[in-house]
Amino acid sequence: MSAITTSAVTSTPTSTSTSSTTASSIDTSTIAGDFTTFLQLLTTQLQNQDPLSPLDTNQFTQQLVEFAQVEQQLKSNDQLSTLVSLQQTAQATSALSLVGATVVVNGQTANLANGSASWTLSASKPTSGTISIADSTGKTVYTGSVSIDAGSQTFTWDGHGNDGTSQPDGKYTLSATGVDATGQSSTISTQVQAVVDSVDLTQSTPVLSINGASYTMDQLQQIVRSGL
Repeated sequence: MSAITTSAVTSTPTSTSTSSTTASSIDTSTIAGDFTTFLQLLTTQLQNQDPLSPLDTNQFTQQLVEFAQVEQQLKSNDQLSTLVSLQQTAQATSALSLVGATVVVNGQTANLANGSASWTLSASKPTSGTISIADSTGKTVYTGSVSIDAGSQTFTWDGHGNDGTSQPDGKYTLSATGVDATGQSSTISTQVQAVVDSVDLTQSTPVLSINGASYTMDQLQQIVRSGL
């Protein structure tokens, strides 16, 4: 990765109540209710069958198979619930371990501190880019041009505006447009390196707060270890 440095100068569930069928549903409570109902129906049927005309063997076997299927569905749902719970716990543990860590995410807003703010610019082919940097109020404080090789490289801004004024520390947003050698529009993607400030565990999946924006774990591009 090359680096560029710039300055100012530059269902509903269904159920039936017959002796031969039973309902199936992904809703555990409904399945459990149908399971109990089916067992009661089967037991009552056996108790009240006509001795002179007993239940047909094939029909009885079919009912037992359906009974076993509902029982298996109950067990499967319990196991799936356990797996989901374990996965959520693992995600929460992983997310908490990232608090204070430096990560790379897709984004345009970087923090200017001690006269330096950096972005990673990526292009699929050699591109001539136009850079625009705005402060937190949306005011453009710097514009410039940059040549980007195919791949990724770092763009570093020293915090000075085009008029040479030193900008205060804070969050700044970079936008980039580009054209290739033939004059056709070329996409320039941006990534930022920042510290994970906090983690929200109240959502279905943990949400990381980075540079004032929210990200899920799958949006992280890279984790930068200390000292690297």
